Amino acid sequence: MRGLTAGYVVRRVLMFFLTVWLGTTIIFIIPRLAPGDPVAAMISRMMNQSGYIENSAQLIASWRKKFGLDDPMYIQYLRYMWNMLRFDMGYSLSQFPQPVLDTLKRGMPWTIGLLSIATVLSFLFGNITGALLGWRKTPTWLKRLLPLSLSFTSIPFFMLGIILIYLFAFGWKIFPFSKGYGSDVVPGLNWKFIVDVIYHGTLPALAIVLTSMGGWALGMRGMMISIDSEDFLILAQAKGLPASRIFMWYAVRNAVLPQLTALALSLGGIVGGSILVEYIFAYPGIGYIFYQGIVNLDYTVIQGVAFMLIMATSLAVLIIDLIYPLLDPRITYQKK
Repeated sequence: MRGLTAGYVVRRVLMFFLTVWLGTTIIFIIPRLAPGDPVAAMISRMMNQSGYIENSAQLIASWRKKFGLDDPMYIQYLRYMWNMLRFDMGYSLSQFPQPVLDTLKRGMPWTIGLLSIATVLSFLFGNITGALLGWRKTPTWLKRLLPLSLSFTSIPFFMLGIILIYLFAFGWKIFPFSKGYGSDVVPGLNWKFIVDVIYHGTLPALAIVLTSMGGWALGMRGMMISIDSEDFLILAQAKGLPASRIFMWYAVRNAVLPQLTALALSLGGIVGGSILVEYIFAYPGIGYIFYQGIVNLDYTVIQGVAFMLIMATSLAVLIIDLIYPLLDPRITYQKK
């Protein structure tokens, strides 16, 4: 690939594995610092549901032995790292004998669908808004109107979600306030199910888009202002190119490069912020599963979800970094 060297690719891949290892180690340690015993909490929930459980102490001891929680910490860590290396996330402590991977597979399509659409829309609308705000030839009336779209930036995801539920679900009753699809709809690849999923996902996606597009707009506006007097823009104007072509292919194309890196870095933050959004809307995605894992002290589910976030974010940063020379020919990793 033009602009890349074998040495740089090797260094970036090694950095990718180092980042994944450090993140995986941290998510092993943090849940175990929290007070409480996950097995005792699980038995307590069972007792609340069904009343007295005979020989609960022996049951707790046998389950702790089953999950290896009585082993020394270093043994647990080595077993955990070996399992993560093989993408074996074990069994859910709170939903045994269901494997963690099956739990994640159930919620992954919902989160990918919601966050991919919301992130793309937020990135596009935010960068277009910022580019128009930073472009000197943008009409004055549009520059006065566009900042209104950024008024939701300071509101947290979950707070705007509550407001949207109050207005559109309970007030005007336009959209549903929970779930991923209606109870009268049969899941499957049919138009009725697809339309119902979009209908139920509108409010969660809107909460994410409205609160995150402002950051993209402000960053893009700053980049547009910084390149406004660059030589390549002056040359394009001197050649008599159309203003629309200069705007899109010269100004926006060069200003958006740092935004692509920020997009890769923000994936983990977007997923983390969507946890409360999915909880508020009872949306059956990874964020809601992560929340349930935290509440139930389910170490394996917490570790599985966090491991997926670390892998996705690190891989996105690696890919963006390696394709930079294709996006901008001026960028090269070759020594001169």
